[in-house]
Amino acid sequence: MTTLSPENSLSARWSASFILAKRKPPIDKTEWDGFFDENGLLAKSRDLICVNILERGLHPFVRTEAWKFLTGYYSWQSSQDERLTVDSTRRKNYEALCEMYKKIQPLLENLHRDFMETRNSIAYDIQKLYDKDHLGNVIIDKKRLEKILLLSYVCNTQAEYQQGFHEMVMLFQLMAEHDHETFWLFQFFLQKTEHSCVIKIGVGKNLDMLNTLINFLDPVFAEHLRGKGAGAVQSLFPWFCLCFQRAFKSFDDVWRLWEVLLTGKPCRNFQVLVAYSMLQMVREQVLQESLTSDGILLACNSLIDLDADVLISAACLVYAELIQKDVPQSLKDFFL
Repeated sequence: MTTLSPENSLSARWSASFILAKRKPPIDKTEWDGFFDENGLLAKSRDLICVNILERGLHPFVRTEAWKFLTGYYSWQSSQDERLTVDSTRRKNYEALCEMYKKIQPLLENLHRDFMETRNSIAYDIQKLYDKDHLGNVIIDKKRLEKILLLSYVCNTQAEYQQGFHEMVMLFQLMAEHDHETFWLFQFFLQKTEHSCVIKIGVGKNLDMLNTLINFLDPVFAEHLRGKGAGAVQSLFPWFCLCFQRAFKSFDDVWRLWEVLLTGKPCRNFQVLVAYSMLQMVREQVLQESLTSDGILLACNSLIDLDADVLISAACLVYAELIQKDVPQSLKDFFL
């Protein structure tokens, strides 16, 4: 049986308690402020805070500030004065990048066909976004959104623009007050999640490990996926590219899962356990109806109204099961 490190043992106990316990209220402003001393230095352990975020989530009033720590926008070791300096620097750096982009834009338009194709893709994707709430109020600024996406594409050589990034940046724009916050939060989020959501870096590895996990935990389902359902798992790459954004019933649910992924708890690469849990939701239908790859993909795409806490709990249950088994080295290295 796998030998657990103290950290994994803690995560295992937390997984069990999260599954069994009724969720407590999210961390509010008063409690969040209590994590820091009078100078704004961290007075509680980072691990304790992350476990609390996992168990309870964040109140909307503290989410933006908390995400600055979770993404790396702020250092966990910083003081309040240092964070003010960091925020000012990030604003100035963003403005400098905007000025740089203005200067090189004509060159990019004339000499780089890839830039023109990407700009057209971004413009097309943004126009498809519904920019109003249920009362008809405009909630996003499409022009600002397009600017941030283009700047991100020009500045980020690894995470090239991929379809769905416009939806992700929209959620950061809804969360943050200023454009420089939206831009940098998205950049740090990509760095934190590049091994799960960036196509050329991590998506393929995640799909391979999802297949390995199914083979290990659910041989019957795995056999069907190798036969009649061949290719279905590889077609689930949008789950990872969008960090499951389209599977939830509300933006709050998306933010809830994303902040869990950012904590790195209860284990590394938790997103693969989330994907496995979603597949288990359609497992019975797939086997009973003997669905082919297209049918499986259709069933998976119908998962669009999920509750984040229910899904997180299911994924934690998978983790709790996994650490009790004698897992292959590949899974041990990936999760444990």
